Amino acid sequence: MIGDFLQMKKSGSNFKAKSPFVDEKTPSFMVSPAKQIWKCFSSGKGGNVVSFLMEHEHFTYVEALKWLAQKYNIEIKEDRERTPEEIAAYSERENLSIINEFARDHFVYNIENNEQGKAIGRSYFVERGFREDIIAKFQLGYCLDESDGFTKQALSKNYKLEFLEKAGLTKTKEGRSFDFFRGRVMFPIHSVAGKVLGFGGRTLKADKKVAKYFNSPESELYNKSKILYGLYFAKNAIIKYDQCYLVEGYTDVISLHQSGVENVVASSGTSLTEDQIKLIKRYTNNITILYDGDAAGIKASFRGIDMILSQGLNVKVVLFPDGEDPDSYAKKSSATELETYIKENSKDFIVFKSDVLLEGAGNDPIKKSELINDIVGSIAVIDDAIKRQVYCRECAGIFNIDEQTIIQAVNNVRMKTTAAKLKSEQYKNKAQSPLPPPQQSIGADLDGIPLDALIPPEYQTAGQQSQMASVSDKRIEAQEFDVIRLMLNYGLLVVKTEHVEIDEDEKEQVKQVEVAVNELIVHELEKDEIEFQNPVYQKIFDEVSNGLKNNELLGESYFLRHEDGEIASKAVDIVSKRHEISPNWTSKKVYTTLESEKLELAIKQAIYSFKSAKLRHDKEIIQEKIAQLDASDEDQFIEIVGLMKEQRKLDTVIGALSNNDTLGRVIH
Repeated sequence: MIGDFLQMKKSGSNFKAKSPFVDEKTPSFMVSPAKQIWKCFSSGKGGNVVSFLMEHEHFTYVEALKWLAQKYNIEIKEDRERTPEEIAAYSERENLSIINEFARDHFVYNIENNEQGKAIGRSYFVERGFREDIIAKFQLGYCLDESDGFTKQALSKNYKLEFLEKAGLTKTKEGRSFDFFRGRVMFPIHSVAGKVLGFGGRTLKADKKVAKYFNSPESELYNKSKILYGLYFAKNAIIKYDQCYLVEGYTDVISLHQSGVENVVASSGTSLTEDQIKLIKRYTNNITILYDGDAAGIKASFRGIDMILSQGLNVKVVLFPDGEDPDSYAKKSSATELETYIKENSKDFIVFKSDVLLEGAGNDPIKKSELINDIVGSIAVIDDAIKRQVYCRECAGIFNIDEQTIIQAVNNVRMKTTAAKLKSEQYKNKAQSPLPPPQQSIGADLDGIPLDALIPPEYQTAGQQSQMASVSDKRIEAQEFDVIRLMLNYGLLVVKTEHVEIDEDEKEQVKQVEVAVNELIVHELEKDEIEFQNPVYQKIFDEVSNGLKNNELLGESYFLRHEDGEIASKAVDIVSKRHEISPNWTSKKVYTTLESEKLELAIKQAIYSFKSAKLRHDKEIIQEKIAQLDASDEDQFIEIVGLMKEQRKLDTVIGALSNNDTLGRVIH
């Protein structure tokens, strides 16, 4: 399946390819057919076939399963019965999707086989400078300039008029149906997965009374505020380069693709929305907006920049020369020239906004103060405290103003915004709850809202930043990894250990028995009530333990295909090996000692090291507690005595562990 997305080459028992997630020269993406897993050693990502679709195509878990089921003709049965409303909504979406696919094919057929379509539709795209492969890639087409040519064709194929109307392909007026997009070149608008959700149609007539562009109407399938034109074709490049270029129109996207810049999308002729920004954020945190020289359009877009900043993304802006737009500039430039221009002319949003607004402000101090407040408002929407600090410093430098003045202004805006939100929530709670409002705190301001609730968290108290893990924490993490690694790699293999029974005379009877590796490890850790600090490791251990109680041995393959993405990803990380020993070594009599050949010793050492690290960590915690207590205080002295008893117990167990001959003995 992965071979449908990447060009792979055989490498020993595995396959390798260049990573789709980063730009690299040497292939680091490995696929193991035997283990049914993939691992990208450059990005650290890995998993099974489902997780590949989730990473590469940004599907949800359910979307990935449905995509695979459809590809391989596997029926998916729902766990519950759907409501009539759900069935109706699903049916409508499917019908609209099928009709849109038919319409796309019909419009493409027209520019390839119909005389009018070739003479008008195809000629338009060729005159715009689009190559044949680009026309085919974006599935561009033409709706014939006939009253109801498309509608008649669709009805003859038994498509229902009701769904043709809901898809916005057909309009009915006074009992007469006609083609909504007649005489227009067609731009299909795709979902992230490549389904046709709707269309954009451009008129080729010079009549100014006729709208230049028509888009499909809102439907169960098409919601223009949640769609980005070109994202289906751009998403892999956006992930690879960790950058998204945002343009205005369909032809901008297509021309940039033709020039070799593929990580580009358009907002489909609408003002940028929060949903569209969140869609981009699924793939990258970096957006560069490409503008033409229209000053009015640029100023109107400032609201969109603030929305991008509020979502935590990084924004840069590129302005093309007067009379140029991304489409025209891309057509006359090579890919290298285009990329160089974008790189050299990218400006941070604050510099760009200042340059644009300063042109109109001149030396007028009032206009300058309004400009600064405008930029302060943009900085205030940024949640990241460090980013705000950097932008405050940059703003102060641009306008030669004291940095603290800018910081104070930004904090005032944030405090007022927070106050408005809290006030709104208070009124909402009052309407929903009969309880009286909380009493006003001392030092309250701004309509009874406590001032301490308004101060940004980074200014409330010191020492709230997380500290690095202690040495013992890191040591435990390493030991936990080693134990889980053995459980996944060798859990189903059998090792020899001692089986100890107590006879009637209370004497130990020791026998050599064979048990599965996972049985031995679970027994050793559970008898001493040892738990993992890493929650994912604990989940894996618990599932193995529960499986044993149900007489099931769960091994590597179970966890590699686990529906919990965290577990599957961690399992892949653990079992993946970037390199493997060449079979030629054996033929040339070059031998290495493998861990599997000394498995019993490896398991005993791992268990001992893990237990020892946990006990020493617990001892350190007790010692820290004792150091913080005051022995001169009677109550604290009693607590110290109790802690010292616990410490002595730990010392005893640690001493016993040093004789690790007892490890691996299964006592019944």
